[in-house]
Amino acid sequence: MKIKILIPVYNDFQSASKLIVDINSVISNLNEEFSIIIINDASTEKADINVSNIDKIKSVKIINMKENQGHARCIASGLKYIFDNDEFDYLIPMDGDGEDRAEEISKFIEFLNYDKSKPIVGERVKRSEGLIFKLCYKFHKIITYVFTGQYIKFGNYTCLPRSTVEKMINEKATWSSFSGSLSKLEKNRSTIPSIRGERYFGPSKMSFYNLIKHSLSIIAVFKINVIIRSILFYLIYLFLISENITYITSIPLILVVIFVISVLGISKRENLDQLNNSLLNISNVDNLK
Repeated sequence: MKIKILIPVYNDFQSASKLIVDINSVISNLNEEFSIIIINDASTEKADINVSNIDKIKSVKIINMKENQGHARCIASGLKYIFDNDEFDYLIPMDGDGEDRAEEISKFIEFLNYDKSKPIVGERVKRSEGLIFKLCYKFHKIITYVFTGQYIKFGNYTCLPRSTVEKMINEKATWSSFSGSLSKLEKNRSTIPSIRGERYFGPSKMSFYNLIKHSLSIIAVFKINVIIRSILFYLIYLFLISENITYITSIPLILVVIFVISVLGISKRENLDQLNNSLLNISNVDNLK
């Protein structure tokens, strides 16, 4: 089997270099053919990757982008590039900072022996972040389930058959949210337990604002469900407080309106034309191996 590993990177090439070394070690006893494609999201630091001691990975290339687009669009561009330009059977997107652990690649390959047709997702069973982040993540999962009916416990770290990649590059939601798009397109998925690792170097570059935008982007994929459930909530809640309508009891109604407006606003990020034209943002391709 030919397996491509897609790694988006922005100013974190020290971590990406260590990840490649770890991947090379993990796959040493596997028979599959592995290649790595790094999407350099217009980093301001030099794309310095040392592949001198990488013997098990067949090839390593860096796709250098002209303009920074953000994590989700970087992955979407990578999916488009690989599908259009490379032969592969499966594609594994993973973060380049160490939080997606290289050792779990062997679990993906093991599960392919049971069913080669379904995408495999790494469901988070343990996280390494602080208490505040964990609480925010719990709140995100609850809100997502209540307003969309989707219980999404995975991120980018997945193993996708070629057929799934083809579906995703033809879905506008992929341009805004990887996990939201995959949840929409593939209801029948295999899962492996995935432990969120610790960053190799430095603090996380994810701001609280970007975390909120990331959460809303996932929810926005199912905006029709959000609208329907919000209307139902409005009607039921108004009925319950009909005899006691005050400024205080109206706060949940106001919050729901703000939430729906935010979801509809972020859903405008979904754009199939931009996804189809994303390869025009490529500056050049460096073949490191």
